[in-house]
Amino acid sequence: MEKHIYQTGLIGNCAFLAHINKNTNIEWMCWPRFDSPFVFGGLLDTNKGGEFSILPQGEFTSNQYYLENTNVLRTDITCTHGKYRVTDFAPRFFLHGRYFKPLILIRKIESLEGTPRIKVKCEPVCDYGRAKQDRLQGSDSIEFTGCGEKMTLTSNISLAYLIDEEYFSLNETKYLLLNYGTEFDGSLISTSEEYLRETIEYWRLWIKHSSIAGFYQPYVIRSALVLKIHQYEDTGAIIAASTSSLPEFPGSERNWDYRYCWLRDTYYVLTSLNHIGHFEEMERYFNYVTDISFSVGDSFRYQPLYGITGKKDLTETIMDHLDGYMGNKPVRIGNQASEHIQNDIYGQVLISLLPLYTDHRFVFSERKDSDRWIKFLLSKIERTIDEKDAGIWEFRNIAHIHCYSNLFQWAGCNAAEKIAKTIGNTELVEKAQQLKARAATHIESCYDAERKVYTHAAGSPHLDASTLQLIMMNYIDPASQKAKDHLIALERELKTEGGLFYRYIHNDDFGKPKTTFLICAFWYVEALACVGRLDDAIREFEKLMKYCNHLLLFSEDVDEKTGSQWGNFPQAYSHVGLMNAAYRIAIKLDRPIFL
Repeated sequence: MEKHIYQTGLIGNCAFLAHINKNTNIEWMCWPRFDSPFVFGGLLDTNKGGEFSILPQGEFTSNQYYLENTNVLRTDITCTHGKYRVTDFAPRFFLHGRYFKPLILIRKIESLEGTPRIKVKCEPVCDYGRAKQDRLQGSDSIEFTGCGEKMTLTSNISLAYLIDEEYFSLNETKYLLLNYGTEFDGSLISTSEEYLRETIEYWRLWIKHSSIAGFYQPYVIRSALVLKIHQYEDTGAIIAASTSSLPEFPGSERNWDYRYCWLRDTYYVLTSLNHIGHFEEMERYFNYVTDISFSVGDSFRYQPLYGITGKKDLTETIMDHLDGYMGNKPVRIGNQASEHIQNDIYGQVLISLLPLYTDHRFVFSERKDSDRWIKFLLSKIERTIDEKDAGIWEFRNIAHIHCYSNLFQWAGCNAAEKIAKTIGNTELVEKAQQLKARAATHIESCYDAERKVYTHAAGSPHLDASTLQLIMMNYIDPASQKAKDHLIALERELKTEGGLFYRYIHNDDFGKPKTTFLICAFWYVEALACVGRLDDAIREFEKLMKYCNHLLLFSEDVDEKTGSQWGNFPQAYSHVGLMNAAYRIAIKLDRPIFL
C-alpha cells in the first residue's frame, strides 16, 4: 500500500478553523463554529463539498509552510508562467482590551516570478453539502446565501473573473476576504495588510511567552500552536480535532466526528498547557468544565464528551449523501460515545482542579465553593467506583472493570485528598482516602502476577497501552522493579519496530485494530523516562518525529507497515502527547538541547 500522508495545513483564530491543501484549496471549514456544518468540505466529498481554490493554468508544483512561530500558512505555486504565493490566515490579535477573532478568512495572492495566470473558484455549500449557496454580485463583493447563512467575498480581483471562474494575469497583489454575517465595509488592502501584520505579531509574542524547553523545540512550538487554535475561546472548550469521519484505516468504518470536547483528556491537555506556562487557556478550560458540572447537577453522571458550548445531545447521524474521505463511509456527524458510561472522567476533573490549590500562581483562597466541589465529585466516584464501563477507548458493546478507569478514580481521590488538606476539611480527607483504597482494590484485581503486568480489565488476559499511566500517575513507583516489569511486558506485546504503539491488539466491536494510536507511543516515551530509561526514551521519541506531515502536523493513527497517517487530523491529543513527552525528557536531561 502506498504511504498516505495528509497534504493539508491548518489555520485558525480560536473562533474557527480551516484546512488548506497544498493545491491551495480550502478542503474543510465549518462556519460559524467548530461544530457547525461545513461551508467547504471537499475533504469528505470532492463533488458536494464545494471549493475555494487559487489555481494556475497548466501544470504546477507547490511548497507549503508556516511563517515561523505563527498559524499563518503560505503556499508557493510554481507554474508555466511564473511563480506566486498564497498567504492564508484567520485574523487574531489584541484590540481594545480584548482578543479580536472575527469570522474572517483572508487570502493574499502575490506574484513572485513572471506573470502567472490564475483562476479563483469560490463555491461554498451549506447543510453538509446538500445544497450550494446562492450568490449575488455587488459593486465590489459577492454575497453568498443559503440555509440561513450569509457570507461575503470582497476582493480587488475583477468580480467577472470570480463569477465566471476565468483565468487572469496576476500582475499585482490580490486579496480575497471572506467573512461570515455582516458585510465587510473597510478598506480591503489596508485592512488585510494590517490584520496580517497584527496576527503575525500576536502569534510570535504568544510563543515568546511560552515556556518551551530546548528539546526538539520546533516540534513542540508547532504542537503548542496547534493546540491553541483547537480551543473555542468563547467557552474554553478544547476539541479533539477539527475534522469528522477521517478513517482510522481504510475500510474500517471507524470514522468518528471529533469536533467535541472529551473530559477524559482533560488532565493531559491541562498538563501540556501548564508545562508551557499558559494559564489563561487553563483557566478558560477550568471554566468550561465548571459550567458542565453545574449543568450536570444531581444527575447520576457526566457524559464522556460534550459540545463546545456544553451541549449534551450529540446524536450520531449518518450522512449517506457524502462519499466520505477517499470513499470511506460512513460519514458521521455527532458521536454516539456521548451516551457511553466512562468512569475515569470524574478523576480527570479532580486532577485538573488540583493546580488551582497547589500552584500558588492561582489564588485558591478566592474559591468559595471548594468544599462543595470536592464533595460533589467524590460523590460521583462513590456511585460509579464498582461499576463496569466502556473504558477509555469507548467500546460500544463491551463493558469491564477497567484498570484505567479505576486508576483515574484513584488519582482523582488522591487529588481530592490534597485539596481537602489545603482547605482544611478533614471529613473530605477521610472520604477521599476511603475511596482511593477501594479504587486500588479494583486496580489490583487486574494484576497478573505470573506475567508481572496489569491487564486492561479485571478477569481479562489482554494488555492495553492505557495502563502505561499506572507509571506516569505514580500508582506504581516508577523506580520499582514492578514498574519496569510492567513496561517490559507492554512493549513486548504492543510496541512496533518503528517505535509505534497499539492501544490493544484484541478484538473489539469492529474486529482487531490495524493501525497504532499515536498518543500511546508518546505515553510509552514518558514511561521510559519515568523508569530511568532515558536513552531509550530519547531514541523512541526521535523515531516518532518522522510520522508528521510536511508542516509537522500529526494524525491520530499511524500504519506501522507504511507509516501512513490516518484518523482525524491534526489530532490535538497527539500534539498534547508530543508536548508532554518532550517535557518529561527535558526535565530529566536538565539541560537545553537544540536539535
